[in-house]
Amino acid sequence: MRTEHHFLSLLTGSLASPADENPTVAMIEAAYRALGLDARYINCDVPAAMLGDAVRGARAMGWAGFNCSIPHKLAVISHLDALAPSAALIGAVNCVVLREGRLVGENTDGRGFLDSLRTVAEPSGSRVTLFGAGGAARAIAVELALAGAGHITIVNRRAAPARELAELIAQRTSAQASAVPWTPHHRVDRQTDIVVNATSVGLFPNVSAMPDLDTDSLHPGMVVADVIPNPPRTALIEAAAQRGCVTLDGLGMLVNQGLISIALWTGCTADAAVMRATLEGLFSP
Repeated sequence: MRTEHHFLSLLTGSLASPADENPTVAMIEAAYRALGLDARYINCDVPAAMLGDAVRGARAMGWAGFNCSIPHKLAVISHLDALAPSAALIGAVNCVVLREGRLVGENTDGRGFLDSLRTVAEPSGSRVTLFGAGGAARAIAVELALAGAGHITIVNRRAAPARELAELIAQRTSAQASAVPWTPHHRVDRQTDIVVNATSVGLFPNVSAMPDLDTDSLHPGMVVADVIPNPPRTALIEAAAQRGCVTLDGLGMLVNQGLISIALWTGCTADAAVMRATLEGLFSP
């Protein structure tokens, strides 16, 4: 009796540089296996100058979609056919979906962070200090504002992106926002409820690095969150925990982003517990 075989997997992946520190591939392929899907997630190190070629290649090979990470979240927009409303508002893309031959940019950063944050704190009415003004920071700031945050202070070394983000928040949401320069040994305002590091400082292999802030300005009751998943216990998270803060590592945000991405690419609901366990297994001592 003739047996039917199928040898063409659904393809997804990530475009970033550097890419070797990104554990998303292990998490998403574990989710695919648990779902019983014949699907692959290919982690690609794509230099900035080659981004357009990589996007065209993904389209030509019929990828169902892909993630974008540092440094491509803003630059990828010029290579897409359309933006979803959230990505258009945020002005950054971290997930691309192939829909009827068109590449559509989505943004799952902010929604992933917000879902993770709500396991420890409710953003409504909160005062937030956000370090960074890049793609992840933009998404987090917009979603926090839409969720009812009262005031968001954007701390960034380059003044122009911070001012532009603060203006976006003030003009397009009901939240208040301000941009302040990132001074050496920056002190977090004592009235802050939530502190978020949305920079790459502390990312593997620079695991001992920490955002230039005065850790003595962190106090019990503050929520201190880091978007970095590798390592989960960043130097900032460790310092905040020692001062009695409520801490939130980057694994929850990464899992939630993956859940949304998989749903966009496949229409399936993945198992968050499988994805989280995969990540924890990678980073356990």
